[in-house]
Amino acid sequence: MLIGYVLAVLGAIGSGAGSVLESLGVRKAGAYGGNRTDLGKVARQPIYWTGILVDIAGFFSAAVALHRLPLFLVQSVLAFSVGITALISRAMGISMPRPGWWALGFSAVGLVTLGLSAQPGPAEPLPAVWRVGLLFVALLVAVIVLFTPRIRVPSLRTVATAFGAGLGFAAVAISARTLPPVHELSDVLGEPAAWAIVVNGFVAMIAFARALQLGSATAVSAVLFTTNTVVPATIGFLVLDDRIREGFVAAAAIGFVLAVGGAVTVAHFSSNAEAPKPDPELVQDPS
Repeated sequence: MLIGYVLAVLGAIGSGAGSVLESLGVRKAGAYGGNRTDLGKVARQPIYWTGILVDIAGFFSAAVALHRLPLFLVQSVLAFSVGITALISRAMGISMPRPGWWALGFSAVGLVTLGLSAQPGPAEPLPAVWRVGLLFVALLVAVIVLFTPRIRVPSLRTVATAFGAGLGFAAVAISARTLPPVHELSDVLGEPAAWAIVVNGFVAMIAFARALQLGSATAVSAVLFTTNTVVPATIGFLVLDDRIREGFVAAAAIGFVLAVGGAVTVAHFSSNAEAPKPDPELVQDPS
């Protein structure tokens, strides 16, 4: 099962690096803080699509890992991509206070603890009604993206949009975990879980791009990956028979809190550092 752990880590690296590149694309397009019509400008930025491709590569790595490891473990590893984002941002000259680095260390310890606690193995088959129901998560995400502009508090708009993206990617993760073996193209075309991956992935990508317009990459990633960790982990335990090694329940609980809590704390300390500063040339002299 070592390959599963390696692929999960590669998924986190791809997701973290992709978030930075997509965020740079949003800023290069001058769309940060703009409206939905600015997404067309973002779509013309090569660096944004490079980030999408890196993200997709990370997704495929995570999808393969999900066939070998429980959702709570793989999604917690992916949540650590917020730390990858912070590390890359630091290399680009964006500093983070010392408490943020401590939080990053605690998150890493939590992931190691989770890795030791997880019981590898395939998921239980997901009932057909669930596989079809996952398709409708995309509709919910679309509604969130359409209605969040009505929220007057900017920070709440960011949180709500990132939460919508997290729900979409959570549906992708659950679908990937339960995707039955496919041997022919007809198997894929007739499988609701495969369509759920495509539809939810597409809508979640749009929601993520919109969230990056509204807030920093790390802050957005924190909300996204918290949602994308807690929701699939809960479904995994309740429906898919994901398991913890005997005698490791307490360790797994502590590891989960450290991993996710650390990721959120990293975002808290680095979001202000990532906030773009106003261009002096655009600041008008009031006199």
